[in-house]
Amino acid sequence: MKEFAVVGAGIGGASIAAYLDAKGYDTVLFEKEPYLGGCSSTFSHGGYRYNTGATTLAGYQSGHIVKEMFDAIGFTPKLIPTDPSIVVIQGDKVVPRHKDLDTFVRELNTHYPHPKHQEFWSLVYTIGDSFYRMHGHHYKNSSFLHKIVSLPSYLPLLWKFKKYLLSNAHDFIHDFYGTLTPEYTRFLEAQIMIVAQAYSKEINFFTAALSLGYTFNETHYAIGGLGTVFNDMTSKMKDLRANTTITKIERKENHFLLHTRKETIKAKHLILNSTIYDSSQLFEDKQTKAYYQQYKHLQNHQSSFMLYMTVKSDRSFAHHYQIIQEGLHPFTISNALFVSISDKDDNIIAPKGHYSITASIHTDSRLWDDSQHYKEQKKQLELLLSQLICDTLGIKSEEIVHCFSATPKTFKRYIMRSQLGGNPITMKNFLPRLPGNDTPIKNLFHVGDSVYAAQGWPGVMLGVANLRRLLDV
Repeated sequence: MKEFAVVGAGIGGASIAAYLDAKGYDTVLFEKEPYLGGCSSTFSHGGYRYNTGATTLAGYQSGHIVKEMFDAIGFTPKLIPTDPSIVVIQGDKVVPRHKDLDTFVRELNTHYPHPKHQEFWSLVYTIGDSFYRMHGHHYKNSSFLHKIVSLPSYLPLLWKFKKYLLSNAHDFIHDFYGTLTPEYTRFLEAQIMIVAQAYSKEINFFTAALSLGYTFNETHYAIGGLGTVFNDMTSKMKDLRANTTITKIERKENHFLLHTRKETIKAKHLILNSTIYDSSQLFEDKQTKAYYQQYKHLQNHQSSFMLYMTVKSDRSFAHHYQIIQEGLHPFTISNALFVSISDKDDNIIAPKGHYSITASIHTDSRLWDDSQHYKEQKKQLELLLSQLICDTLGIKSEEIVHCFSATPKTFKRYIMRSQLGGNPITMKNFLPRLPGNDTPIKNLFHVGDSVYAAQGWPGVMLGVANLRRLLDV
């Protein structure tokens, strides 16, 4: 019998599985696809390689949770620091999001002058820096009593940030600045949406500050694509089973039976890297199904439309751009397109003289339910966004050697989920309402972007660290 079975090799699943294996626990990691990483994987199409969705690795710096976890595994990723983290383009305004606070504020004042910029962004910087220095908070969710017992660990955080935790972000920002132009408001909302997966009216200012301050942390480009991070992180695992689908899980008194199409595996502990609102379909017993079904409301249908391109060019580009328009793009819920471009010298993900481009924009999965017009609207949005990228970044149409797109339906087919980006930490979905890494089911645990603490590398890794504490490993 295995000590641990981990289902799903996304950020959380691959990290905790590699850690448990490195610590000597008999661990098996299952992944449905032939490649690891889920929304953060790297895949091939038409002879070229692309990042699936997520393209940036943040939190890999001294004192931060991602580096702490990688060090605990005994793994050093192949990374290139990125500064600026993002180049924001809004009409004729080009604002690099530099890591250095003063450099960024100078750039900001050039395009969106306001006397309160230095004070506001210093506050954002201070909140993020202070938060990442705090340790000791942990979250238990297996019972009401355990939840009550764990919440006092957040008292130092609550005391330090209470003003911002209890303030709506939209109201706080507008009260702080006094007057904001519609253009700068769109700038702020686009920055918040990248990280928080929600707009300012839905979240508190603490969450907004961490989102806006994302680029003040070290961010990195993964050589060969983010998929190489997962491959290298799990390279020493003794039992990794890619291209293996778990069809059913049976809960026994002291263990679980995991069924694939070819065999059944027995494990004492089970860790799922599936979404909290979809996991009930793996089980048949009423208690487990009832636990998951209480979180069905978290399925908010927020997703992404992805555009993938390979471009042959001798130009140099930044690693990441955000292109902000005035109005929403058709079949989306956003006016901001996030564009990631491979490093000029990275000939693993793209041939020499070529660039691999992954572009994403927020959409609602229900906008893609019309089967009669699905192909037509997919092609329309693909052409619109590819033209926007070319016009904005000076790419000629004849330089595009490969181009295709993916919708929420595509993701549902390949990674079994159409909601992407995790569950936003909104005012309605904050502690103590947030799903935890533990469950009321004995030895059943969760990691990933739909449970504590949040999405992205730092958010998911906080959940992995929390799970390590719960498992006492």
